[in-house]
Amino acid sequence: MSRHPLVDRLRASAPHVSVGVLTADWMSLGSQLKLLESAGVELLHFDVMDGNFCPLLTLGAPVVAGLKTPLLKDVHLMIEEPLAKVDGFAAAGADIITIHAESTRHVHRVLQALGRMTNANDPNRGIVRGLALNPGTSLESIEPVVDELELVLVLAVNPGWGGQKFISATKERVARVRQMVGEDVLICVDGGITRDNIAEVARMGADIIVTGSAVFDGKSPLENAKYMIEAIQ
Repeated sequence: MSRHPLVDRLRASAPHVSVGVLTADWMSLGSQLKLLESAGVELLHFDVMDGNFCPLLTLGAPVVAGLKTPLLKDVHLMIEEPLAKVDGFAAAGADIITIHAESTRHVHRVLQALGRMTNANDPNRGIVRGLALNPGTSLESIEPVVDELELVLVLAVNPGWGGQKFISATKERVARVRQMVGEDVLICVDGGITRDNIAEVARMGADIIVTGSAVFDGKSPLENAKYMIEAIQ
């Protein structure tokens, strides 16, 4: 039995597609989010970058709060020293908050702090605490904090650089993570996900698969989202 009601909910209907909002058409963002809802998407992914942890500078907690949507807000913090900032994202309505193992020497403390926070959307469902690992980070980073997390995010590209291909070693890393954390912890794969490889990533055992430009390609986001969901079933 999971320690966390939202984890139970997500696991029961896994795998899921979590669609990155950065590549959407922000001039018509409301209608874009409605398309995701109609396609059956349940998770909206926010890539938060500070220009220090990785090269890009993207968005912050006010943007997460400002997007009014019934979709679960999946917030991936690619920022240095997140301890002072996680409460702002919790208050902004994040349902999942993932920090990077490489972003602070006090990973355990950040995860503990997240565990004491309340979900602003529904106090009864809690906030899923995630730990993200860059492709070059040892999986052993998970072991000391496994009792303080509900999700492990395996990066299949190096964060912050566009146009990268899915790293083939990710398949083995996902399998090893599953052995380490068991079935009570969700596994998320992020980076290089396309229409051509999403089904294979689902077969690797991912519970959540993050994609962005493969859905928001400037042409057919509704068709793309439906295709992605059908491909992983």
